[in-house]
This record gives sequence, structure tokens and C-alpha cells, in this order.
Amino acid sequence: MTAASADSVRRGRFLQELGIGPVWVQRQRAVQTSPSVVPSPLPSGVPVRTPSALPPSEMPPVTMVAAPVNMKQEKAASAWDDVPVPVPVPVQAAAAAAPATTLLVAPIDDGAVAIASMSWQELDIAVANCTRCPLCRNRKQAVLGTGDPKAGWLFVGEGPGAVEDQQGEPFVGPAGKLLDSMLLALDLRRGENSYLANAVKCRPVDADGKDRPPSADESAACRPYLERQITLLKPAVIVALGKVAALSLLGGDPKIAVATLREHTHRYGSIPVVVTYHPAYLLRKPLDKAKSWRDLCLAAQAYANDGKLAV
Repeated sequence: MTAASADSVRRGRFLQELGIGPVWVQRQRAVQTSPSVVPSPLPSGVPVRTPSALPPSEMPPVTMVAAPVNMKQEKAASAWDDVPVPVPVPVQAAAAAAPATTLLVAPIDDGAVAIASMSWQELDIAVANCTRCPLCRNRKQAVLGTGDPKAGWLFVGEGPGAVEDQQGEPFVGPAGKLLDSMLLALDLRRGENSYLANAVKCRPVDADGKDRPPSADESAACRPYLERQITLLKPAVIVALGKVAALSLLGGDPKIAVATLREHTHRYGSIPVVVTYHPAYLLRKPLDKAKSWRDLCLAAQAYANDGKLAV
């Protein structure tokens, strides 16, 4: 073996130990080979020494080949010469220096989440002890509702009045008697295939202690109770008695009139909803009873079409 070939073998062993291989060849001596050519194994019997064992005189020469200069990259890089080099900042210091970020996320109503899984008994207890809005301060009794828990008809009013607040049952005053007559016209009776409820469960009163319509905020606070009642009932049709009940079920512009919502079949999910006048209004405007009767006929038609489909 010649001195040159021995030097080549030592260089190959050195690079192999460093995990660099294959054997590096100086650019000026590079020979183009086919990719299919497999390097020959090193000759057997050649002693192997670790890199640290090689004396400086035997270290393989290293030739640095400079990459060609790209003038466009050179010019672009020079444009950043005056930009200060960023100094690394510890993570804690960076977090402290970062401006506070406010995330506009709608708060989760834990009470509404709990209401959504209540049974009838749990719902009754929750309404009796509810403090979700200021109406609880002046109530004598909260009024959940009354009727058949498997009713196909659901009638929703706006809120308890003075008599309902005393007795704990909806529609028991003069308006309630008129509603009973409306039920009989549909061949229904209170508690038989019918359920009576309100948009709010506590009596709304004004500064003088008189009945008033509930506000939008009060209806919104009570809405989870009404939603749970509907889920438990699975009615075939819902009759909204008055604007407050209609808006609680359907949403929409608070300035809308009941007359605009009448004579149409709306939907609460898949359940048909018919809007008509509240019995208390009909006591003041008896001439509109004929209009209300047409609304009830529309509800009866919706019940006949969808009632058998109710689960």
C-alpha cells in the first residue's frame, strides 16, 4: 500500500467515525459517478484509531470552498445593517411586559345549564326558590304552571297577576275564566291534554304595586324554565297569549304588534306556534274575540297536522 492510499484510508476512517461519510473529495479532484455505484468497503486489516488519537500531522486537510456571491441577496442583506439585534427576554419578563388582552366571551349561565337537565319535581323546587331576577323580591308564590305533563297543547301567557300570586296557579282570575271558555271551544279542559304556563314565573308589579308586563330582561331570566317545560312536555302545538309570550318564544323586535304576528304559523324548533291575544286584553276589547277564535282555529289545524308527529 502506498503512502497516498494509506492516507486516504485513514481519512475515510476518521470521517466514518464522525458520522460524516462518504469520503470527502476535494472539489478540484471530484469525479462524476453514477448514482448506482456503491462505495467499496474499506480494506480489512487496517488499524482503526479514534480522532483524538490522530496526531496533528496526520489530520486530513480541509479545503473550504466559498459559495458564489449572490449580488441581489448581498444588497438585500445590507438594507438591515442598521436594524438593532433583538436581545432575548426571559419568558416571565416578556409575559409581564405584554399588554393585557381582554377576551370578549359571552358568560356561561351555569343556572340555565342546570335547569336544562331538571325533572318536573326539580323544576318546581327551582322556580319556588328562584332568585334569577328582581321579581323574586315581591312575590308571594312563584307560579311554574299547571296541567297535563303530557299535554299536546301548551298555552303560554306573560306572567302571574295578583290572584295567581296568591294562589300559585296561572290563569285563575277573570282572564283565567275566559281562557277556560276558549279551551272548551277547542274541546279541551284545564288539565286534560293542555298545560298552562307563563313567560315569567313571578308577578311583575310597578312602583304602585299594580300588575305590569314583564321586561325583556325578566323574560330572558325566566326563559330557561319555559324552555325546560317545553322540552319535558313535547307539545304538538303552542299558543302564545299576547306579545310578551310571543317574543319570549320567537324573539324579534319588542316594538312589534300582536296583530302583525297573528294569522301565521310560527315555529319554536319543530313545534308550531300560533300567536293570539291575551285573555286579559280580550276582556278589555271583547270585539277582538272573533279574531282570537280564528287564531285558535289555526292552532287546531296545526295540531291536527302535527299533533300525531309529536313524540
